[in-house]
Amino acid sequence: MDTQTAPSFIDTIDAFLGTIVGYVWNIPLVVALVGTGILLTVLLKGIQFRGFKHAIQIVAGKYDEENEPGDITHFQALCTALSATVGLGNIAGVAVAISMGGPGAVFWMVVTGLIGMATKYAECTLAIMYREFDKNGAARGGPMYYIEKGLGPKFKGLAVFFAFATICGTFGAGNMFQTNQVASILNSNFSIPGWVTGLVLSVGTAIVILGGIKRIGSVTSKLVPFMGGIYVLGALWVIISNIDKVPGLFELIITSAFAPSSVAGGVTGFAISTVIIQGVRRACFSNEAGLGSSPIAHSAASTKEPVREGLVSLLEPLIDTVLICTMTALVILISGIDYTTVGGVELTAKAFSSAIPGFFGEYFIPMAVLLFAYSTLLSWSYYGEKAFNYLFGDNGVTAYKIVFCVFSFIGAIWKLGPVLNFSDIMLGLMVIPNLIALALLFPKVKAETHRYFNSIKN
Repeated sequence: MDTQTAPSFIDTIDAFLGTIVGYVWNIPLVVALVGTGILLTVLLKGIQFRGFKHAIQIVAGKYDEENEPGDITHFQALCTALSATVGLGNIAGVAVAISMGGPGAVFWMVVTGLIGMATKYAECTLAIMYREFDKNGAARGGPMYYIEKGLGPKFKGLAVFFAFATICGTFGAGNMFQTNQVASILNSNFSIPGWVTGLVLSVGTAIVILGGIKRIGSVTSKLVPFMGGIYVLGALWVIISNIDKVPGLFELIITSAFAPSSVAGGVTGFAISTVIIQGVRRACFSNEAGLGSSPIAHSAASTKEPVREGLVSLLEPLIDTVLICTMTALVILISGIDYTTVGGVELTAKAFSSAIPGFFGEYFIPMAVLLFAYSTLLSWSYYGEKAFNYLFGDNGVTAYKIVFCVFSFIGAIWKLGPVLNFSDIMLGLMVIPNLIALALLFPKVKAETHRYFNSIKN
């Protein structure tokens, strides 16, 4: 009797989460997310293109000044935010998008990434404009602050809703999904039990997050460029070695974006709405543009110019989605593996293994998954800490960190389906209040952008 009751309860939870995620991530939210990016791109006169060179100069430290308010450098802020985006969203997220929406989903991921650069710019500019500092001089910022301070006390409820959704999101996308995928690939490749992976990641995360944003920024600024660089080199190796296939694969991706019934070799067809939703959904999961999470990290940057940090942040969707996600997709499609029968991180691992037999395919991808997931855990714990602090003050922050580490363990022993659905639900709930704030506060972003670029000219 008992053995029948437990699976029934779990199946009920799975079905419930699957239903809810279908309501949250539907055409209206996709239109709102993409539409906001298009609108900001047009009204800010293509800020992601005209401000690109200047963004590179800022990251390189050309405009760094001593004694500016904040906790970490522009580069560390970028790496902290990238550590939450460059990782399993690229390795596993792309695989999920292709397995659930076909190659055409990649096209919509890239489109969402390009226009998401403008969205990321706007939200991170606002994060610096409306951040505040605690009694110890530590920065606090993010959508909950620019909603309340920028829109006024009557929008306090919207800010509270965002903070609550962020805390829940840290347990899903930024936590359980990460440890789940690490446990999956380590068990598949090396027969390591999921509970062992969960325990190691929980303890390792606790060691760092108890040290605060400066320790997190220090770790991620070293970890992300190193692992990201090796991963990109591996992907480029596969792509260049099969360069003759690349034009045809790009044609497949574009064709499948608008004629999805022709994909998967006739084995499986996808409705175009499914292709678009999966592409936008996974792009949001990957680069977090419009989500409102990255502004929390960027608000800690040492700068007095909001636009500078906004320009730094717009590089994230470009690096994360347009470049790395496209590379991952090409590796998967080059491999020829049937993506309708396997998904998630195992699909990407098998694709690399088939393309680069030996050490890289067999050992590097699992190691990359482990370290990328670890860096994501660190960054999302910080997001949750700041959201928790906004709602409850300093009391209980340590308790939140402990609970966060417990969820790391739970994710490693749970199934991918419910973990992914829970993650997507929370991300969708974060998007709604953030997009409302971006729309209402746009005039202030535009005015600050105009002021800054005029000062640069002068």
